[in-house]
Amino acid sequence: MTRLALSLPLMLSALWAFPAMAQETTVIQAENVRFAYAQVLRVTPVYQTLTATSVEQRCDQSPRPEEEASGLSRVVGAVKDALSRKPEEVPENCVAVPVEREFHRPIAYDVDYVYKGSKYRSRLPDDPGNRLRIRIGVTPVVTGSRSH
Repeated sequence: MTRLALSLPLMLSALWAFPAMAQETTVIQAENVRFAYAQVLRVTPVYQTLTATSVEQRCDQSPRPEEEASGLSRVVGAVKDALSRKPEEVPENCVAVPVEREFHRPIAYDVDYVYKGSKYRSRLPDDPGNRLRIRIGVTPVVTGSRSH
């Protein structure tokens, strides 16, 4: 028991001396932040170009020579052709043709703005409008060595 009684003050004095050794560490100050508004000068959209290919049927529009038939027989023949044709069946005068189309879509915006006389440019996901909310952070420069 006497051994524990002697070691307890020794351990407490070691814990009390520990904060003195910790004073050698460098303290980093938190950044000072505020928000303000900048005047937008120009917004330029940045486009992505996409190309899509689809297959379309191109049919010859010239009229086929038809036999002399009355108007009623032509209507009956057209209805009969429409009902008997399979969906996959392509008319004789049609050809499948690949058609390419380009699509342009905005993916970002290059924004030129001015704050306290200095001009800046940023790429943003949305058009900000006439003014842009900006974050201003101030942090002091700390050198690595101290001169006394």
